[in-house]
Amino acid sequence: MKNPVVQILKEQTNNWDLIYRMATFEIKGMYQIHYLGAFWQFLSPAIQITIYWFVFGLGLRGGDDVDGTPFFLWLIIGLIPWFFISPSIIQSSNSVHQKIGLVSKMNFPVSLLPTIKLVSNSFQYLIMTGILLFIIVLYDVEFSIYMFQFFYYLFCLYVFLFSFSLLSSTIATLVRDYQMFLQSMMRMLLYLTPILWDTSLITDRFGPTIENILKLNPFFYIIDGFRNSILGGEWFYEDVVYNLYFWSLTIVLLYFGSKIHLKFRKDFVDYL
Repeated sequence: MKNPVVQILKEQTNNWDLIYRMATFEIKGMYQIHYLGAFWQFLSPAIQITIYWFVFGLGLRGGDDVDGTPFFLWLIIGLIPWFFISPSIIQSSNSVHQKIGLVSKMNFPVSLLPTIKLVSNSFQYLIMTGILLFIIVLYDVEFSIYMFQFFYYLFCLYVFLFSFSLLSSTIATLVRDYQMFLQSMMRMLLYLTPILWDTSLITDRFGPTIENILKLNPFFYIIDGFRNSILGGEWFYEDVVYNLYFWSLTIVLLYFGSKIHLKFRKDFVDYL
């Protein structure tokens, strides 16, 4: 019997050209009826960043820094990945249900559908990351060797999103209530992940227990890692237990996501 993970990964690599073409086609179709077109990929997150900075930075914090880092810089390092994570999770989870009527009539690996969503959202993420680099220069952030681990956390981000989306898209096709539950969870995770507020405030007041519970959220690992990479802090390998937890969770999701997807995908049409 073939290893389900190997089979799924082969489908991605063997059809990479198709994934890229369909992802670019989705982007063109998404913005072709708008006057500003693809500019909305920048404008929409820019508006949200401004609102969050005004409410949490000026309103609640009164403009105070976070451990010596300007709040706007600290905020945007966490928000930009989140603007990629949240829509990618929601859209990729709904991708199979959304397109199954089309692909059921074609010789098309259904496992490509979540990946297409991840790739299409990556274009906006790349643009926003470029803007982040510009902001880092404006704030005169000194280059450090820690910045090289940014690529490690980028790898973590994509592997986890792919693993979760593969499992999630299968569940969302079989149980439609799951999609509504997932959307609610993603809205809640925005406030349970250290994006808009600094969790050290909880640690200082209540001890490390609550922060350790929040760290069960895998996006905590990724967002905190991006900040450590850009602002300097610690190497990813220093917290051995947390590394083992993140990768154990990711591998489990990838294995069971691949296995369940292959088991049910022939019957997806029957669930619609």
